[in-house]
Parts: sequence; C-alpha cells; structure tokens
Amino acid sequence: MDTESLFTVLTIASAVVNGLAGVWGLLAHRDERWRHAAFWPATYVAQGVLAVQVVVGALIVRDIPADERGLEPFYLFGSLAAVGILHAYRQQIEEWRFLLYGFGGLFLMGMSLRALALV
Repeated sequence: MDTESLFTVLTIASAVVNGLAGVWGLLAHRDERWRHAAFWPATYVAQGVLAVQVVVGALIVRDIPADERGLEPFYLFGSLAAVGILHAYRQQIEEWRFLLYGFGGLFLMGMSLRALALV
C-alpha cells in the first residue's frame, strides 16, 4: 500500500471514529446513561488514529515543493493543536467536559475530512 492510500484509509478511519466519539460525548452530556468509563479510552483511540494520520500526511506533504503547498500542513498540525486544547481545558470545565469532547470530536472529524480533500 502506498503512502497516499494509507493516508486515505487513516483519514476516513479518523473521521469516522472521531465523529462517533463526538456524538457519544454529546449524548453523554445530555443523558447520564451514556457516561460509560469506555468513553475515555474510545476518545483516546480516536485521537491516536488522528495522530497517525497526521504523521503519514506530513510524510506526503514533505515531498510537495514549498511553493506548491497550500493549507495541508495547517490542517494536519491544527488537528494536533486541537487535541492539545481539548486536554488543556478538560479539568477547568469539569461539568461540561462531555460537551467539550463531543464538539471536539466533531471538529476533529471535520479537520480530517478537510485534510483528505487537500492532500
């Protein structure tokens, strides 16, 4: 499997798992029945898939001449920055953390889909 095919598979997987984790977070915010301990490992796995996607995307972008690059690096590394922001604010807004991770997962899904369109 070549690098671009691997990136496509990882990006689709990242979009799906981050989207599912995001919806789960929103449901958990509204209804306590969705607040399972499995939510956090699932969220971390989704963010791990995103991290692998960014590394593979960086390998692809690295081979594009600097004058031909667009916003690909922004969307790739902006995704990692968003994960950092989610984790940084988790403790400060404890009562809203499921809402934060819900919208955060949907945001990461969108960033993955945008990166797929660009790379």
